[in-house]
Amino acid sequence: MNYYSTNKQASDATLEEAVVKGLAADKGLYMPYEIKPLPNSFYEEIETLSFQEIAYRVADAFFGEDVPADVLKQIVYDTLSFDVPAVKVTQSIYSLELFHGPTLAFKDVGGRFMARLLGYFIRKSGEKTVNVLVATSGDTGSAVANGFLDVEGIHVYVLYPKGKVSEIQEKQFTTLGRNITAIEVDGTFDDCQALVKNAFMDEELNAHMKLTSANSINVARFLPQSFYYFYAYAQLKKLGKANNLVVCVPSGNFGNITAGLFAKRMGLPIARFIAANNRNDIFYQYLQTGKYNPRPSVATIANAMDVGAPSNFARILDLYGNSHAAISSEISGATYTDEQIRQTVKAVYDGTGYLLDPHGACGYRALSEQLQPGETGVFLETAHPAKFLQTVESIIEDKVAIPEKLQEFMKGVKQSVPMSKDFDSFKCYLMSR
Repeated sequence: MNYYSTNKQASDATLEEAVVKGLAADKGLYMPYEIKPLPNSFYEEIETLSFQEIAYRVADAFFGEDVPADVLKQIVYDTLSFDVPAVKVTQSIYSLELFHGPTLAFKDVGGRFMARLLGYFIRKSGEKTVNVLVATSGDTGSAVANGFLDVEGIHVYVLYPKGKVSEIQEKQFTTLGRNITAIEVDGTFDDCQALVKNAFMDEELNAHMKLTSANSINVARFLPQSFYYFYAYAQLKKLGKANNLVVCVPSGNFGNITAGLFAKRMGLPIARFIAANNRNDIFYQYLQTGKYNPRPSVATIANAMDVGAPSNFARILDLYGNSHAAISSEISGATYTDEQIRQTVKAVYDGTGYLLDPHGACGYRALSEQLQPGETGVFLETAHPAKFLQTVESIIEDKVAIPEKLQEFMKGVKQSVPMSKDFDSFKCYLMSR
């Protein structure tokens, strides 16, 4: 299947070209020419299938024309070789816990899948080294770094904003070494993302080294996140709760909710979506006004959502033919201050014993406020609360148990390269590699 650019000014690309390039030459994001609906028989039996079986059927619809069936199945099963997501009830609202992977965040699936797919394309093409650039506001960096760790022929550069990720998040990608280099940028996530995008557009730099991205701008990173939505539907169908399903997604760069919108186009019966924002409410304002006005991000306690210019908004616009009315008919929005997030974490913990992380708290609150009679609601709990230890403990005034996986990361020694947000400095650094 070929892919086109959302800016419509670049040549079409094969899947391999889209994955290896990451970003189109006109700075647009790649979109598949076709989103294949899955047959009714799949939805009729979905609750009887394992997570891996569901994911393979979905992956085959996206990638089956370009990747041999045995290879694709191996990629999917290797990607999902950890505990499956858990569906839990919190005051009649369902939580889909997506933090059971190696770094305890939902982005583990996308990071691991892309690492394996890119590795396959590198072996197939005979490329010696591909350099992955990834900007992170928190969880992307750790998921990508751990997904690509020791993958032959790939070196990863993780760019993150100095002082704006939690200590545990930072340790998850600054302590690995080997083929992972952490770059600490004196700026915001948006500055990190701009450095990555400018690197892709620089001819001299691209002549010097093979570059791609592992942010959700890459089709191999964001599309596998659709697996979760199918799995959630399957679990709720088992419970007889899958009718009039509403999914609420804590949203930053909008890769996750875009994957959900693709799932809906494939026939997954989700009635509507809610995009929950923190104070970085660019998408919420778009829904209210029809005008998209990106602006510098502001720091919040839900730091992984601190994005002022969400890249995947371009894909949402393209998916809906640039129609504000069409987008608003299927997606509503919500935005919350730090104080409202704190209140939600505290109230739910005190009332039920269920511990939300700050991002999941946005999803829970939006769903609880907007769910209508007769609807079933599920929000995505995107990361383990212990990844935001000091913030969460200060809210609930209690200790949070740190999973063993995170404890191991905390033992490591931070290694990072300080960097200004000036592109010339970043380019000079990469040219010296």
